[in-house]
Amino acid sequence: MTHDLVAALRPLLTAEASAEAHASGTEPGDLEQAVWLRLLERLDSDGPPPDPQDWLRRAVRSEVRRTRRTSRLERPYGIEPVEETDSDPELLVLAAARRRALRDAVRRLPGRCPSLMEALLSPKDLTYREIAGELGISQGSLGPERSRCLGCLRRLLAPEVAAREPRG
Repeated sequence: MTHDLVAALRPLLTAEASAEAHASGTEPGDLEQAVWLRLLERLDSDGPPPDPQDWLRRAVRSEVRRTRRTSRLERPYGIEPVEETDSDPELLVLAAARRRALRDAVRRLPGRCPSLMEALLSPKDLTYREIAGELGISQGSLGPERSRCLGCLRRLLAPEVAAREPRG
């Protein structure tokens, strides 16, 4: 039954999400994911809605309103000032070596990870929306992808980081 409901609603959700997403400044795929999640939560608690098409249209519009409210509250991080103590040549060389090691490790990452991590490390301080547009992936998949890439990066850097600190 759930499979039939999903199959019946898929074209309508695709059309509704495409129509509403661009006006709200969100990705249609992100909007679809949010509505599918809302439907699954409803199926677990209350069962299928009595009028699925009407419920879906209302759910899409509700998600669009939620996205608009959330995006109005988002603010970019400010740039932190550089401390005067960072002018020590030895510290500058060590910091440059760490940045080089990080960039080298990022280039060795698998799949889309190098381009994602380069975008996240960019001095332009791109938003998730800008990164998703640049990489051609949905904004909703950036978080899980970033977590996976950071896990890979930790494993690559673990020998270098562990070797530098004395134990005991």
